[in-house]
Amino acid sequence: MTLDDLRVFVAVCRAGSLSAVGRDLGCTQSAVSQHVKRLERETGVSLLERLPRGVAPTAAGRVLEAAAAEGIAGLDLALRRLRDLADGESGSVRVATGATTVRHFMADAIVAFRRTHPKVNLEFRTESSSRACFGALADSELDLAWITLGAPVRGVEQRAVAELPWVLAVRPDDPLARQSAVDAQQLAGLSDLRLIRLPPNSTSAAHLDAACTELGVRFAFDTGVADWDTALLLAELGLGRAMIPARPGLSAEDGRLRLLPVPGLRPLRVGWAVRRWDALPPAARAFADTVAATFERPSP
Repeated sequence: MTLDDLRVFVAVCRAGSLSAVGRDLGCTQSAVSQHVKRLERETGVSLLERLPRGVAPTAAGRVLEAAAAEGIAGLDLALRRLRDLADGESGSVRVATGATTVRHFMADAIVAFRRTHPKVNLEFRTESSSRACFGALADSELDLAWITLGAPVRGVEQRAVAELPWVLAVRPDDPLARQSAVDAQQLAGLSDLRLIRLPPNSTSAAHLDAACTELGVRFAFDTGVADWDTALLLAELGLGRAMIPARPGLSAEDGRLRLLPVPGLRPLRVGWAVRRWDALPPAARAFADTVAATFERPSP
């Protein structure tokens, strides 16, 4: 068996389709199938089973897929580290982020990192959710992923950088705008609350649901959005109230919204995900530390 055989097999297990992997690799379905057949001849067991639509790993296939994915990830990291050691202070740091992460969480850190590491390239790959960031981290040569921390993920280490308290964004003419803060139980008792739903299936939405459950409250939602910025915009337009994490730099100084703390809700934790911290290239570790340092500085 070859490393290419194992890479293709892992890709097939995750995609559930020979043809889809073939399209991604720019080859035929038959060529993809040959990689799998070589592995089956070498191992002496069936690794894939046909389904009405696509394929799935057998019990033996799942064993090989888990071992191969872990080994390939470790090998990729080693090769990246060797290249970075050969290049010294050059090379690249590859980061998976959400759509608005760079603007809200990394702008100052990027400027600071550029001053201290002028020859290192920063490459950002935009993903739709923390779950997608985990997948991108496992399937590519990415170094880091900025995520909303959630449940443990196999083969990934998570490290918290900051806790974001929850705020309720309301228009200045909203009856709640006269308050300095709001209580979750108070909000749950309002018949006309009309909360804007956070991105569906996102870690932040799941965290908010769990935090509310801890307090024994449940909110009704109306309009849904794809990101936190859109939730603020819709609240400003009067389509509802937005419950969002108070990201860095968030303010209501323009007077178009009031941001009311909701102190009873457990804060949302954000931070880094990597395959292995001890295998991070020096430049990637330096960038992760630079971003973390921006959260430790006192507000001006």
